[in-house]
Amino acid sequence: MDHWLTIEVFDGELSASRWRLAYGDALTEAALTNGAEQWKWHEHRWGVVLEIEFGSAERRDGFRRLPVVTAALDAVPDPVRGLLVYPGRGGGAGSRMPRTPRPLPMAGAGAVPVPVEEVKMGLAEPRPPMFSEVG
Repeated sequence: MDHWLTIEVFDGELSASRWRLAYGDALTEAALTNGAEQWKWHEHRWGVVLEIEFGSAERRDGFRRLPVVTAALDAVPDPVRGLLVYPGRGGGAGSRMPRTPRPLPMAGAGAVPVPVEEVKMGLAEPRPPMFSEVG
């Protein structure tokens, strides 16, 4: 049975592509020297994904505990919300959290009424008042 590890890195102050350039070689080298059978990088508009296949769960978990992997994951562009690491394949499919459907345009929503402003317009007289008095 194959054991995959997926690392998703989202863009932050810097792009995830720059993070990949800085740490990608070290991660793939560490994966290969620790029993990875194959790996695949995916570039997305929101970041990058690294999927690594190991022959056993022990090798996968051993790779995850390596100091070079920990250092690379600590250096992601957005350390608070910019990193997902999980067993299995993913690549942004979001299978663990289904997307909620958006409401249809005809879901009973109506336009908010716009308040009507009263505008009083005064009409100008055809002649200035001083000439209209003199007849």
